[in-house]
Amino acid sequence: MNKNEALLILNDKVKTPNLIKHCLACGAAMKELARYFKEDEEKWVLAGLLHDIDYEDTKNKPEQHSLIGLEFLQRQGVDKDIVEAVKTHNEIHGFAPETKMAKALFCVDPLTGLIVAATLVLPSKQIKDVTTDNILNRFKEKGFAKGANREIIQQCESLLELSLKEFIGLVLRGMKLIADDLGL
Repeated sequence: MNKNEALLILNDKVKTPNLIKHCLACGAAMKELARYFKEDEEKWVLAGLLHDIDYEDTKNKPEQHSLIGLEFLQRQGVDKDIVEAVKTHNEIHGFAPETKMAKALFCVDPLTGLIVAATLVLPSKQIKDVTTDNILNRFKEKGFAKGANREIIQQCESLLELSLKEFIGLVLRGMKLIADDLGL
């Protein structure tokens, strides 16, 4: 599967514009991380794009989220590393991410939401105006973007051997590259 095929599937299975933007943000962040780690950018992008493929079907059944998605992706013939990353990104299951791609997706997923929230509180509402320090400051505010699980984001240090500041900087850079697609 290539990126264009993944986008077709994403747009077929996901109807909520903000969820599509979230998947695009994760794809862009994963691409930037793949570039940093000298990994397969195409595969990492696909993991980001497809990780919430079943979210609308499972939003009221969080214990099924990612399991239905992995079954769907397996039927589509998606690479097993991507399927594994999708499976382990939902912390509710307690599956430990094993591959670098899965570890990255696990940490990226909540961070993209924090970055979007930090962008939307700026007067300009433009991601180009967001800095890593902005995100670090918001990261410390427990009441800000409560859904962005800080404990998972911070696991970038142990899982990816990146400082929180480095990790945020890479994810932010990836998202800035697709600012128009994100409406930011």
